[in-house]
Amino acid sequence: MAEKSTFIQLRENEREKRKTLIIAAAMNLFKDKSFHDIGMRDIAAEAGVSPASIYRYFPSRDDLFVEALIRDINKIEKRLRDRVIEKSSIDSLAVDVVDYFIDNESTFQMMCHFLMRGEENKKAFKKFNAVMLYFTKMFDEVVSKSQGAGGLRFHSQAFFASLAGIVMTFRHYPGRSPQERREYMHKLSLMIMREGNKLSTLEWNKK
Repeated sequence: MAEKSTFIQLRENEREKRKTLIIAAAMNLFKDKSFHDIGMRDIAAEAGVSPASIYRYFPSRDDLFVEALIRDINKIEKRLRDRVIEKSSIDSLAVDVVDYFIDNESTFQMMCHFLMRGEENKKAFKKFNAVMLYFTKMFDEVVSKSQGAGGLRFHSQAFFASLAGIVMTFRHYPGRSPQERREYMHKLSLMIMREGNKLSTLEWNKK
């Protein structure tokens, strides 16, 4: 029985390694290609496996990318947890979220894909929704600890969507350098967070 369990564990470990290899290959392709230019054959070639073998682990490209998002959430979680420990301000939170999206183009493209077209693959979209729910709960926690339960806590989803919209709109804005675009997005995000904080605080005080 122990030998059988060990064998099963080895197979599961090997499967996990293969999945990690395939996901890493897909993410690496984002350095040169956009999300919609990457197909399963491209990923297979990058990973050094046959296209047929990819489908043993991921039924579709959406399933592959949502798995990549699930793994990437650990990086975002660490950033947000660090903000809680540091007792950072809401301004630093806004800038940090914007910077994460700018610096992780592949993650941002995948998120936008599921937000706009996710229902085409209901199974993958369901997993994506679970990822977004988990992320917004973390966002709630950081916001509430930096601003108090009566501040932005009940509006965190709206603020997160606003920050994502800023990055979507201006990350390739023409006529500016990457650093100028980043600084402009920081400025917009801080304006939204500060003005939103004023409004939400006023609403809370009326209750």
